[in-house]
Amino acid sequence: MASFLKDISKFYGTGEKNASGQTLKEFLDGYDPYRYKTPSCTTDAVIFAYEDDKCKDIEGLKILLIKRGNHPSIGFWALPGGFIDLEENLEDTARRELMEETGVEGLVMEQLASYGDYDRDPRARIITTAYMALVRLGEVKVQAGDDAADAMWCEMELLEVPSKERETKDKEEDVSDITIYRLILKNKERGFETEAWVKCAAKGVGGLIREEKFTVVRQGETASDHAAIIVQGLLKIKRRMTEKILEVNF
Repeated sequence: MASFLKDISKFYGTGEKNASGQTLKEFLDGYDPYRYKTPSCTTDAVIFAYEDDKCKDIEGLKILLIKRGNHPSIGFWALPGGFIDLEENLEDTARRELMEETGVEGLVMEQLASYGDYDRDPRARIITTAYMALVRLGEVKVQAGDDAADAMWCEMELLEVPSKERETKDKEEDVSDITIYRLILKNKERGFETEAWVKCAAKGVGGLIREEKFTVVRQGETASDHAAIIVQGLLKIKRRMTEKILEVNF
């Protein structure tokens, strides 16, 4: 099979042959990318919005959601997103899918995290990379498109679940800290409200490295693991505001 790329000049290394006596071109001509099963890749966009002149805290932030118009999770609410094209960078996919499904474009987007649990999608082994953005609500116009049946802004509440109400085997897990969050999503005009529970299991090394895993405990009417992605994004913004790393004043 010929090289995936037209220009392979930056991949020659030292220019020597490999153990089989092949040049880079000869190696690529015989390389079979389909010898092993490979996962599919998607992106999801976590778009937060605020209404005032300044974004002071996460209270009052809204999240942009689309209603799934097809399987899986048909009728549930999800983050805008979709599959990457073969010759497309991840951030370009995130922007394209956001525009196609909601009409929103031109945002500054930051990579948040990748979600790759093997059982997150019934169609195939799908790994998603989430991007987030923060906008003033009046500066964007939302219109559902592509395979989104509907799109809307939802108000959010993020609450910690007391330990006595948890339904998890915290003591059996090798973690230093477990928090269960209630994510409540509302749109009063649509009469919509749903609640998801998300577990954050964390452990650290000397305060310099912190491993966190966000998992959906109760799904509500949210698709796949999207509630976990939303909670992770909210907490990231909250930490930056608390540490005064991020100051938003447009």
